[in-house]
Amino acid sequence: MPKALLIIGGRVIDPGQGLDMDCDVLIADGKVAWVGPRKDMPQVPCDVLHAAGMVVCPGFIDLHCHLREPGFEDKETIASGTRAAAAGGFTTVCAMANLDPPTDTAAAVDFIRRRAVMEGAIRVLPVGCITAGRAGEQLVNVEELAEAGAVALSDDGDAVIDARLMRSALESAHLFDLFIIEHCEDPSLSAGGVMNKGEIAERLGLKGIPADAEESMVSRDISLSQLTGGHLHIAHTSTTGSAMQLRHAHEMGYPVTADVTPHHLTLTEERVVSSDGKADTMSKVNPPLRSEQDVAALVAGLRDGYIQAIATDHAPHTAADKDCDFDKAAFGISGLETALGNVMSLVHRGDLELATLIAGLTSGPARVLSRAEIGTLEPGAEGDVCIFDPHAEWVVDPDKFESKGRNTPLAGVKLRGRVMATIYGGNIVYKDDSIKIDARGGK
Repeated sequence: MPKALLIIGGRVIDPGQGLDMDCDVLIADGKVAWVGPRKDMPQVPCDVLHAAGMVVCPGFIDLHCHLREPGFEDKETIASGTRAAAAGGFTTVCAMANLDPPTDTAAAVDFIRRRAVMEGAIRVLPVGCITAGRAGEQLVNVEELAEAGAVALSDDGDAVIDARLMRSALESAHLFDLFIIEHCEDPSLSAGGVMNKGEIAERLGLKGIPADAEESMVSRDISLSQLTGGHLHIAHTSTTGSAMQLRHAHEMGYPVTADVTPHHLTLTEERVVSSDGKADTMSKVNPPLRSEQDVAALVAGLRDGYIQAIATDHAPHTAADKDCDFDKAAFGISGLETALGNVMSLVHRGDLELATLIAGLTSGPARVLSRAEIGTLEPGAEGDVCIFDPHAEWVVDPDKFESKGRNTPLAGVKLRGRVMATIYGGNIVYKDDSIKIDARGGK
């Protein structure tokens, strides 16, 4: 069991409790033991971490992360991916199921859980498949996956095209207290597309993916969620139309939640055009980077609460996957280690309140998961903490990533806002060299 740790001098923000104050946090026996003024703290032998000028908040939770193991260990492993997550302030990640073999059996779920315990730096929650082999034809044994420890079901990378099958998935997941994470994309509308459909795609000579490829599937799935009562979670929302449908679902009280990625909150399709006027494969992602109007709608959705979570959709790739023609390049961005600095730009320019941003990384995803023990600093909760400097400037250097995936469109970009320490279950799993810790015998 880790030694007790007292975090002093920081600005403690816990949106789940409505807490925003200068105070101290005590972690003992792997749990949050106390939050408040130091004079009122119980006498406990502890180390002391100095957080003056920094924000102290619950550890971040990522609902959508690709750890690539098993099957694609050249891109990422559970060990490297969770180290990257810790460096990004995350203490919990949901591991998506598009692996080899896919996570469609109890044995596959158990492999991820055991591997994470042995080699992971933080908590890993497995997401099982919706359909066997992610083939979109036959529903998995939902009860088996639930009993094995899956927290949700998803065929991410593909939507469930058969509406009757999707309805059955929502009904079955509901019976076993799971939810469905849906990749909303109609392949008949997006087929062959590699970036957002519009003037820039035409100028680059690339086939576009229209907004309605996403929005039509969002509409269908919200209707099925309303019909079945099953909890539907829309992954990586990217368009204005999708955001408006989510707002309506929220207002009507449907069991629908959603997330949005840091890159869809901050980058537009213009990022695809490199300095030499060609298409930059590092900006190729699915769903694609959209328009300024779409970005504004997504920010509004997060701000107004009908998009509940910021999820990275961390998708690491090898250099070869991206060092090719845009049409042939893999979709995806390595996003764990740049997530905070990227979205902090919204706070610095006044588009989001800091507490709202932190909620999207902590209490919001915790509620989606129905996990009261994470995403909060309430006494008794897991001792998961992120400490960050909201004003620290740093330049993104992919060569310094913990992740094997160096594929980011932010290489060389100066960000403002940096994770300084991450604590998981009372253990320091990431620490910047500038963070000072005193070993003391008491208060």
